[in-house]
Amino acid sequence: MEKVFHLGLCIDDLKGAKLAIVPGDPDRAARISQFLDNPTCLAKTREFHVYLGELNGHSVVICSTGIGGPSTSIAVEELAQLGVHSFLRIGTTGAIQPHINEGDILISQASVRLDGASQHFAPLSYPAVSDFFATQAMVKACENLNIDFHIGITASSDTFYPGQERYDTHSGYVPKSLQGSCEEWQKLGVMNYEMESATLFTMCAALGLQAACVAGVLVNRTRQEIPNVDHSEIERKSVAVVLEAAKVLLAK
Repeated sequence: MEKVFHLGLCIDDLKGAKLAIVPGDPDRAARISQFLDNPTCLAKTREFHVYLGELNGHSVVICSTGIGGPSTSIAVEELAQLGVHSFLRIGTTGAIQPHINEGDILISQASVRLDGASQHFAPLSYPAVSDFFATQAMVKACENLNIDFHIGITASSDTFYPGQERYDTHSGYVPKSLQGSCEEWQKLGVMNYEMESATLFTMCAALGLQAACVAGVLVNRTRQEIPNVDHSEIERKSVAVVLEAAKVLLAK
């Protein structure tokens, strides 16, 4: 069987898996794999670490994407070539609304397209929206697990510093077009910043794939910039939500 270009896998390697959990961090992919039955590592190439396991008797892929839209698009495209059609993103985030607390879970219903990669799949007038049923499964998972969550719009940026209007940088400079942007998103009710959901949502909607995204809040930027919370506890909650949602989608 022919292998896809970057992941170096062929369709038989995935054993019929139709759903993938896609964190950014390769180490997080490894940790998530341990929650599956019979986990095995399929590949480690660049930022893409791929694991296969079973959840309620179904094959499930876990594939890290690295940071940002371009590498996310590669992982999603190549997994789709291998038969995957549902993508559940799990990540971390900085909240920008005062009522959101560190440790809360954010479910992205849609994303502001501050990236560039999504424009290679659809024009900017095309919305970056999550799949209704996958997002609903995330909501139900949070409710069933009694985990505090918020659902709404995410600002999805190609850059961590200027695109998210951070001034604690080498130059301290943010281009004029981005100055005041954080306040604007706050006034428009945007919950948070992250770096992958706009690409994920746009390409999956355009290609007929299913996508949803949850992120654990590491810091609320209305109060501080540097996180000082227990990352492991936030990850535990996020993973629990994604696995619970995955069970619902796999049962359909």
